[in-house]
Amino acid sequence: MPGFYSVEVNNKIWVIPDIYRVVEPLGRGSFGQVAKVELRNTKIQAAMKKLLTPFESEEDAKRVYREIKLLKHMNHRNVISLLDVFHPPSANANPTWDDFQEVFLVTELMQKDLHQVIRSIQLSERQVQAILFQILKGLKYIHSAGVLHRDLKPGNIAVNENCELRILDFGMARLLSMDMTERVCTLWYRAPEILFGWGSEYTKAIDMWSVGCILAELISGRPLFPGTKSDQIKVVIEVMGKPSEEFISGIRDSFARQYLERFPPRERMNFREIFPAASPNALDLLEKMLEMVPHRRITVEQALTHPYFEGFSDPYSLDEDTAPLYDQNFENMNLPINCWKELIMTEIKNFKPPPCFLGPMRESYG
Repeated sequence: MPGFYSVEVNNKIWVIPDIYRVVEPLGRGSFGQVAKVELRNTKIQAAMKKLLTPFESEEDAKRVYREIKLLKHMNHRNVISLLDVFHPPSANANPTWDDFQEVFLVTELMQKDLHQVIRSIQLSERQVQAILFQILKGLKYIHSAGVLHRDLKPGNIAVNENCELRILDFGMARLLSMDMTERVCTLWYRAPEILFGWGSEYTKAIDMWSVGCILAELISGRPLFPGTKSDQIKVVIEVMGKPSEEFISGIRDSFARQYLERFPPRERMNFREIFPAASPNALDLLEKMLEMVPHRRITVEQALTHPYFEGFSDPYSLDEDTAPLYDQNFENMNLPINCWKELIMTEIKNFKPPPCFLGPMRESYG
């Protein structure tokens, strides 16, 4: 078994297993600091994330447990998965739960996120097809597990130099049957049923709207709905037109419904004018993804068989994209921090690295 050593990363001290060598910091997100690491005695590299303030509150601890459970569950080439998970050993001979304060996750290393790719180059239609196809395959797998991602956006899709991608960040993911009253999805990619207050029971359609926003951005190189908290609804209406009576009638929030009923008539903008370089099939798929009424929106299964992908050859197109159903009953539990710590510790102790990473890990033991 490996020992541990201290190393400075991003002006913070990390205590990590000595089978890992830190190559360079990769940045910092809202929930963690990330560094590129390498398994000693190998050329295998990975991304290591130190979770920030994992146990500051009961909700923080629950979020950590959720992230570990989801990452352990995922096993698809277009979805991020867990290679290793650990916590530093306690310096106390008789450790208590108070000594358990840090959690590290190790996942596949991806060079860039899709946001960086879109900003750096103009993508060809072939590249857009390849990227979108992989997003849809990963999302089909996630949905088959009974899980909504709820925060799909270019920054949560990692891409490597071979244009292979993985969907990241399950911090907002929930089961289909769960109440969805809390904030979901980054504003620019948020489905209209959420923006306009259709209620708390959202469906897989919210993720498909987000994919439509991503497709629009892949084609044009810029966000389609770049609004703010105060004007996001108006930004969506400016492009999509005033919602139909069918959409308005489904709004449970009376204030939002009255606001839309008083809104002056406005037609949807012509997508051909917004995206003059896009192919007819790309525009047709985009229109089906950006359907305002959620039950009329194209599903991920339908999107994968859309004519936009006709003649598109993908070497992994026949892969099985169905996941085991995910047990997320713990979401209904309200526990004190130490109880969440105990559950997290159990997940860490029971974790088995995937075979593709376990072999190199054994080589690193020396």
